[in-house]
Amino acid sequence: MLVGAVLVLAFVVLKLKKAEFEVTDSLFWLVAVVLLAVMALFPQWVYALSELLGFESPSNCVFLLVIAALTMRIFTLNARLARLRTKVNSLIQEIALREKE
Repeated sequence: MLVGAVLVLAFVVLKLKKAEFEVTDSLFWLVAVVLLAVMALFPQWVYALSELLGFESPSNCVFLLVIAALTMRIFTLNARLARLRTKVNSLIQEIALREKE
């Protein structure tokens, strides 16, 4: 997990340098990297959390947490996409009205 966290961190930093990511988008991935690193460095926390939540295997707990985080991320991106589509449609309509005049 630690190697994966370092690879994701390198990827995010590379995308930031190339200006392919916005800073707000990269915050999600940086937090994810930190959490992965913490889980890799302190696996006893994962064991305790999985025991607390009733998982038979800590890996199942990690998978569920990652799936939940990614699902939340997809939901927020879809909400942002819907707002952007609305803005684009408004801009298209405004441009069409200006061109018609």
